[in-house]
Amino acid sequence: MLIPNSHASIDLEEAARQLKQAAHDAQVAYDCISLGNLDWAHTNAITACAEAAAAENVLRAALAAK
Repeated sequence: MLIPNSHASIDLEEAARQLKQAAHDAQVAYDCISLGNLDWAHTNAITACAEAAAAENVLRAALAAK
C-alpha cells in the first residue's frame, strides 16, 4: 500500500517486510543464545533492532503524511 506524501510515496509493505525480518532475526538471536553462540546472537540482535527502527521510521512518515 502506497501513501502519497509531498515528496514521495511511502510504501507500507516495506515497513511490514522490515518487521517480519526483525522478528526472524530476533528468533535467530534467541536460538544462538540457546546454543551458546553469543557473538552471533549479538549480531542478530543488533540487526533486528535496526530493522525494527527502519520499520518505525516508515510508519512514522506514513502517520505524518495522513
